[in-house]
Amino acid sequence: MKILLAEDDRKLSKILGFLLKKEGYSVDIVDNGEDALSYLSITNYDIVLLDWMMPRKNGIDVCIDIRKNSKNCGVIMLTAKDTLEDRINGLDNGADDYIVKPFEFPELLARIRSVLRRQNNQYQNNTMSFEMGLKIDKSNFTAYLHDKDLQLTRREFQLLSILLQNMGTTLPREQIINNIWNDEDGISSNALDALIKLLRKKLADAGKQDLIKTVHGIGYKIEA
Repeated sequence: MKILLAEDDRKLSKILGFLLKKEGYSVDIVDNGEDALSYLSITNYDIVLLDWMMPRKNGIDVCIDIRKNSKNCGVIMLTAKDTLEDRINGLDNGADDYIVKPFEFPELLARIRSVLRRQNNQYQNNTMSFEMGLKIDKSNFTAYLHDKDLQLTRREFQLLSILLQNMGTTLPREQIINNIWNDEDGISSNALDALIKLLRKKLADAGKQDLIKTVHGIGYKIEA
């Protein structure tokens, strides 16, 4: 498990880093918000421990940036701010948990374990596997065939996801269009035909021929 610790109190960060490594975590340490975002841009972390009051970019701004960029890491705010308003502000801006300084290390460990459990449950709930070797991950709009990323666009993923989750059922063209384009004006049936063609090609290139069946006069389906 990888942890990013962003804390400008050098003494505290040194102690926490040492104790976390003793618990078996891999830990990177930075002392300001800009460096935290730089590390996050190149490394995937399981947990980010964010000091609220950091130079160059505070913890709340870093947390907002993490969620804006759809990072799925757990975020725990470390702060001396302990009013109800402060806690609500942190949680509303994307933090998963909030621990007030000074705190005992065992409490921090318990909160890390709790956030990791929630992250794992969320991942499992967002991932669906199917008998033909296909797997979809709704958390990042990714689909795999035998663990190979199909490199789908967002709408290709939505199309495959809808068909897989209704396997064995013929979905009318209008229903598919409404689900993918959300009732956008001016979307023609040709747009769906083009999307079907693109998705079929990517599936065929990955070795899955003829997965999507055309039901003439109605729509499309994937047979169970």
